[in-house]
Amino acid sequence: MAPEKESNGLDNYAFALEGHFCDLQDTKLEEEVDTSVDHERSKLAYCVTDVPPWYLCVLLGIQHCLTAFGGIIAIPLILSQGLCLQHDGLTQSYLISTIFFVSGICTLLQVTFGIRLPILQGGTFTLLAPSMAMLSMPEWTCPSWTQNATLVNTSSSEFIEVWQSRMRALQGSIMVGSLFQVVVGFSGLIGIFMRFIGPLTIAPTISLIGLSLFDSAGTSAGNHWGISALTTVLIIVFSQYLRHIPISFPTYSKDKKLHSCRVYVFQILPVLLGIALSWLLCYILTTFNALPSDPGRYGYLARTDIKGDVVGKAPWILFPYPGKKTFYIKTGKRFHVLHNKTLCVPLGQWGPPTVSLAGVVGILAGVISSMIESVGDYHACARLSGAPPPPKHAINRGIGIEGLGSLLAGAWGTGNGTTSYSENVGALGITKVGSRTVIVAGGVFMIVMGVFGKVGAIFSTIPSPVIGGMFMVMFGVISAAGISTLQYADLNSSRNIFVFGFSMFSGLVIPNWIVKNPAVISTGVAAVDQLLQVLFTTSMFVGGFFGFLLDNTVPGTKQERGILAWNKAHEDSASNTLESGEVYDLPFGLSSYFSSCSWIRYVPFCPPCVPKHPEGCESKAVTQEPTQMLAPSEPPHIIIGVAH
Repeated sequence: MAPEKESNGLDNYAFALEGHFCDLQDTKLEEEVDTSVDHERSKLAYCVTDVPPWYLCVLLGIQHCLTAFGGIIAIPLILSQGLCLQHDGLTQSYLISTIFFVSGICTLLQVTFGIRLPILQGGTFTLLAPSMAMLSMPEWTCPSWTQNATLVNTSSSEFIEVWQSRMRALQGSIMVGSLFQVVVGFSGLIGIFMRFIGPLTIAPTISLIGLSLFDSAGTSAGNHWGISALTTVLIIVFSQYLRHIPISFPTYSKDKKLHSCRVYVFQILPVLLGIALSWLLCYILTTFNALPSDPGRYGYLARTDIKGDVVGKAPWILFPYPGKKTFYIKTGKRFHVLHNKTLCVPLGQWGPPTVSLAGVVGILAGVISSMIESVGDYHACARLSGAPPPPKHAINRGIGIEGLGSLLAGAWGTGNGTTSYSENVGALGITKVGSRTVIVAGGVFMIVMGVFGKVGAIFSTIPSPVIGGMFMVMFGVISAAGISTLQYADLNSSRNIFVFGFSMFSGLVIPNWIVKNPAVISTGVAAVDQLLQVLFTTSMFVGGFFGFLLDNTVPGTKQERGILAWNKAHEDSASNTLESGEVYDLPFGLSSYFSSCSWIRYVPFCPPCVPKHPEGCESKAVTQEPTQMLAPSEPPHIIIGVAH
């Protein structure tokens, strides 16, 4: 979740390619630049603006999708608990298909019009915590009969209204909250926010995202601790113990004909492999009736057939889109569908979204956390893809597009927003391919996965204990990723230890007490009660608020607080590998088109112009000089991987 993930796997190659490496020139800055980062840049097979062969784009694009697989499917599966959908596999499959589809669209928007770096977009856990807090309020507590598989009739109007009313409330809150991110991004206000946010604010905020979800992980894993433990062990073994061991695959090329290629499969797909093997074991145990068939017995939820024939019922082609249901306002004596006076209002897949103040404010806490994460991811992605550090206009545009993506995700009905995926930033260091064309291919692949309804249906049949085992690892990593940002602060300072410790402990104690004593919040105004209920039961908000307040009020130097080290890690101090304008300018020649407009300099998300004369600008906006020469292009081939 944090930008520190960039170092994950940098000393290993999943694919080692020859003939198209981006080498750096020797400059005076080399002594000042971290030698390991400089060495890795010299090993890039493809830089940001390079276009690999189509087959390599497809393979690496699919790999990026599989890297984000665990995080993307985990979100709708967790949300299904708050939406009362634990026993409705078909609707879960619709949610999975929708989030894949929207993630693909948002990825294409981000790579084409946003930050323009090779960074994947997907669902965000920062919005999951306030969403679950909102759904845990007394008025949204699931009826007891929805928790019993034998009592749930998924086709009944009563059950449909139960979960759709919750989804509509979630949709409206996300859509309104995402507008804040759109304004902050496109107005350039993100720079002002970042001045007051340092490691001591980020660490408790991100860490509490994972820690606050321990109950979901425990509930799912507790349905069969044997299966969940197996899933956890497999993921740990694959990702930690076997990650340096390659597997040979036969491959063919015109030059080398039939030969072997070593791929670090365990390092690339540990989560997918762990889930697949545990899932297969559950299927075998179900086939031979080794698992109990009585819903009341322990271990029943580990069966793979409890959701019925979900795959058979799911459509082959499912095209999710906002406005799936449409109602027509009658303006005369008759309904005229094609009449000019007829007003068609899109209601969304699950009906018209509803908005509550409590839900919106809670989502805003997640939106702010998501923006902080993304800024760090942009800088990490630029370093790993051989691009210059992102300029302000590109960061503003990236944050704005992410807000637009969350708005689309809310309108489509995913129950979540979108953000940049740090896991895929780390994958750039593994594959040594920093081309944004690869991410475009990945975005297209996710759209295709969302369109095929059977794909989402298959994923919805994953047994609950398998998901719980994945949560054990995933949420732990998220918590540790937040704590890792403390490396920039002085941990020998009693001030910093107090700020972090108090923020973390408060983020755990206060929400837990409020959940157990919901009646204590009674101001006499229902809207205010709901607002306070959501805020004080959202761990990341409580911890982040105290971290922000104490870090900016308790006396301490910027060096002690980690502000200087944090800014240095994200400033433009690294040597550039490509022209900034070539990477971050608007696509399709829009920068050249707008360059003649004098007002463009006042638009925070547009690249600045280099004055040619007092009344105009050059057609090409170049914010930084190139400091490298690209090596001659040669046809690349997958060869034997090398582990250092």
